[in-house]
Amino acid sequence: MDTRRLRLLSANIQAGSSTRGYHDYVARSWSHLLPAGNKRGALDTIAQLAKTHDIVGLQEADPGSLRSGFTNQTHYLAERAGFAYWSHQPNRNVAGVASSANGLLSRLQPYLVEDHTLPGRIKGRGVLTAHFGQHDDALVVAIAHLSLGSQSRHRQLDFIAELLSNSPNAVLMGDFNCDPDCAEMQSLYRKTRLQPPVHKLATFPSWKPARAIDHMLITPSLTMTEAQAVPAAFSDHLALSVQLDIPESALH
Repeated sequence: MDTRRLRLLSANIQAGSSTRGYHDYVARSWSHLLPAGNKRGALDTIAQLAKTHDIVGLQEADPGSLRSGFTNQTHYLAERAGFAYWSHQPNRNVAGVASSANGLLSRLQPYLVEDHTLPGRIKGRGVLTAHFGQHDDALVVAIAHLSLGSQSRHRQLDFIAELLSNSPNAVLMGDFNCDPDCAEMQSLYRKTRLQPPVHKLATFPSWKPARAIDHMLITPSLTMTEAQAVPAAFSDHLALSVQLDIPESALH
């Protein structure tokens, strides 16, 4: 079977804000609401990382509110990193001051991109799906940012499982806010072909990684040949960089 090797990246970019220790959540809390700090410089650093990949999933990318200087950060990264295709899914808007979105950057043209609102006690979460083929075996890449509460995550993962249940070639990436072995993840593994990661990579907090809460889950038809956690500028999460061998038939 012919395969194609692609590099994928999943990154919670914290809207370009800088967090280098727990003290920054208080000392630099203003940077999450105001267009101050070197956010543009952080985005340029993230663009350098993104440009070595073929498909990038972003979480906490600002779609153009006050704190980003009204810059759509997904679009900015697409231009700086030279991606021909990009899409974003705004999910949360705090009075126009701070907004958050899932984002997609791709060198391959998606056949179909869809936005889905995730269930949860507090609204403002979503999953973005991109199909890179026209047939039932198409590669489907899903990008999500799940809730902090386990009950909401359970509902969200059940929703995602429905979306991906019939996909033989699927990737689910993002900030899950939970360990890959936690109880609510088991339902996802049962209802889809997605598998738990072979190696858990700690991604949070970025300055002293102790928790594996960012994941890149794949179906058995895809072969992971490389995986590493890497800095995404000064975000409080490390990004996940993965190399996959994908059946050529899934891309047409």
